[in-house]
Amino acid sequence: MFAQRDTVNNKRLKTLIVAETVGYTATMTGLYTLWYKDVPSSSFHFFNDNDEWLQMDKIGHGVTAYYVGFAGYEALKWSGVSEKKSVWYGGTLGLFLLTSVEVFDGFSSDWGFSWGDVAINTVGSGFFIAQQLAWQEQRVLLKYSFHQSDYWEKRPNLLGENLAQNMLKDYNGQTYWMSANIASFLSEESKFPKWLNVAVGYGADGMLGAFNNNAFPEIERQRQYYLSLDIDLTRIKTKSKFANTVLGTFGFLKFPLPTVEFNSNGTTNFYWLYF
Repeated sequence: MFAQRDTVNNKRLKTLIVAETVGYTATMTGLYTLWYKDVPSSSFHFFNDNDEWLQMDKIGHGVTAYYVGFAGYEALKWSGVSEKKSVWYGGTLGLFLLTSVEVFDGFSSDWGFSWGDVAINTVGSGFFIAQQLAWQEQRVLLKYSFHQSDYWEKRPNLLGENLAQNMLKDYNGQTYWMSANIASFLSEESKFPKWLNVAVGYGADGMLGAFNNNAFPEIERQRQYYLSLDIDLTRIKTKSKFANTVLGTFGFLKFPLPTVEFNSNGTTNFYWLYF
């Protein structure tokens, strides 16, 4: 992660404010181009989408809010902002960003402003803030993994037309994880590997539509629950600051390791390496 300072560096803080403003504008522009450009606009309205995609989209919202808050915190600490202000101002950055997305949804005829999304965005930001206030570190990371599903070619307009779009749009290939660092809960004398985590995950499969598979009734929707080990890249320290930054940057990805899956169809599957 970034090297942190003890006092505010005004030059760094100004640079950060400019960078975040440009980044926010670019993100909103990119999302508009990808999601909203070809969808008719409407007057602002609300929409209850809590039953969509077997709640995979909701979890994705929470994980996104968590990591944008994490990045906001690290950036403010790099600028020398106090721990408390960095936690609260940086930690709520994801909530601010995703509330902007909800406003876009509110003016789109295909969607609407979702209080369910706002609630889970708040949970994601709160999960980061609570851990930082309690432990001054993140002992339980939220993580993401992806594999290309068998369904995207059936509905590329909905699930994405290529790998990059699939990673964002195809919930069938996404898995979200809570990855707990066991050593951080043990005594300093413990010899338990500091980089080894235990992870539980949630995914879903067979989704060709947000609420149902009316066009593909032969495909069954199912929930999937996972148990696996994980590697916490943020706790692997090298002598290279660059290497440490790279490891921290990719720390949001679940490391592919042997995994057990339990699903709502009552079957159990084992994977030597699960992505």
